[in-house]
Amino acid sequence: MVSLFGAFRSLLPREEGFIERFCEHARLAVPAAEAFRALIGGQPAEALAEEIARLEEEADQVTRQTILAIHRTFVTPFDRSQILALINALDDTIDLMKDTSRRVCRYRVDYTDEMRGMADCIVRATIELRDSMPHLSTIDRSVARLNRMSMTVRRIEGEADDLLDQGLRKLFAADVSPGAKLTVEKVYDLIEAVVDRCEDVVDVIDGIVVEQV
Repeated sequence: MVSLFGAFRSLLPREEGFIERFCEHARLAVPAAEAFRALIGGQPAEALAEEIARLEEEADQVTRQTILAIHRTFVTPFDRSQILALINALDDTIDLMKDTSRRVCRYRVDYTDEMRGMADCIVRATIELRDSMPHLSTIDRSVARLNRMSMTVRRIEGEADDLLDQGLRKLFAADVSPGAKLTVEKVYDLIEAVVDRCEDVVDVIDGIVVEQV
């Protein structure tokens, strides 16, 4: 029975592009994160926000292609719900970069060293995700590599949390108006949320590894 089922599966339409789409999406997140870091670093904000929006549009196309492929494919590399969860988690990361870049442009606050450090954490996390994504095609042989990525991104997220705490301590100790404090705190929260979205991607990948190994 097992061999007959295996033979039947081999005859079904197969989509081999899911991992490639994950890789493409993760590749787009890195230049978006670099542009976001440059924006927080004080470089021309409007042009950088437009570049992030352009990259987000490309990523949206990859997301749409992936969702369409889920519906027309019988044999997938892993569970359909996990494919959907992963592409959505990746998309949420770059979506939030776009939204955050536009909002911080409107707030026009003075970016702090802690904000710049958190933005650097985003770049490092997206590079880890980009470099690890191809290993999803060989999960059984890449468990150690994917686990290292998971631990690294989680450590980076912890660094960002520490920077957030430091920045907020300085903010609330400063002699500035309550309104200004609330605005700066909001910028901190937005940057932190981008780092958290990277960790969300890791959560999905961890689940895939557990299911597949």
